[in-house]
Amino acid sequence: MLTLYPPIKPYATHSVAVDDRHTLYVEESGNPKGLPVIFIHGGPGAGCDPDNRRFFDPELYRIVLFDQRGAGQSTPHAELEGNTTQNLVSDMEVIRTRLAIERWVLFGGSWGSTLALVYAETHPERVLNMVLRGIFLCRSHDLSWFYESGGANRLFPDHWEAFVGHLPEEERQEILPNYYRRLTGEDEVARMSAAKAWSLWEGSCATLQPNPQVVNHFINPHVAMSLARIEAHYFMNHVFLEPNQILKQAHRLANIPGVIVHGRYDVVCPLDGAYELHKAWPLSELQIIRDAGHSACELGIINALVMATNGIANQRKL
Repeated sequence: MLTLYPPIKPYATHSVAVDDRHTLYVEESGNPKGLPVIFIHGGPGAGCDPDNRRFFDPELYRIVLFDQRGAGQSTPHAELEGNTTQNLVSDMEVIRTRLAIERWVLFGGSWGSTLALVYAETHPERVLNMVLRGIFLCRSHDLSWFYESGGANRLFPDHWEAFVGHLPEEERQEILPNYYRRLTGEDEVARMSAAKAWSLWEGSCATLQPNPQVVNHFINPHVAMSLARIEAHYFMNHVFLEPNQILKQAHRLANIPGVIVHGRYDVVCPLDGAYELHKAWPLSELQIIRDAGHSACELGIINALVMATNGIANQRKL
């Protein structure tokens, strides 16, 4: 079993203004002359953390991490104005140009897989390879599955009860709109309370085995606020994509190789999305991890992801 590489620190950090309001935190670590890879975090709104650098051999990769609009160390925190999928794709192009990178590897999980796919379908000529985990296609039934009694509630009824129990009984027929109203309201206490309940639901379902460390990360107040607000904002706006857009435009991935890593028991983003993407993407390899859920912290997922990044780097050396 492969595990994460040892902790490393960035050799450069950047503040990149992408419009009059948003400034992104961007960092580089590893080998400045190595194979460029961009880590695309989940959520949307989750932000990056230092362990995200550790999926890549630091002697072989030039590792780029960035916090998307409103997330992590980017400012303003939890900001919704101008926060759209199309703008995030444009932001990645700003970063690529700023760092003088011609083409790069995309590495993303969950919402990070969504953004990676939309970017690759928009700019296929800029993508060398992709490593994607926990595929999230953001179709209407994917959102319904997890947020509107579509199925996840039947697997985690105890956590679901806590999630919907945050709302008055008369509001539980429209969960997403009523959470969104609280998360965007003027009452700061109500916003924080809703953010923690929202993030606790997601964190509690993310792993096959209970993992308090993962849950605690999700309910960290800084993470919870941006994650819940920005996710609700995107989901209320159909993720700013046309229905089933990613699969409909999958032909644009035809010349891009990639590895899809997905837990067999992923409840946040069920396996069928990864399976359908694999069938629509000719150069993809699907690895179903038999003893894992959704989180990148699970041992089988880590092993597959590090194996994939090692394989890409070694192929490039040949």
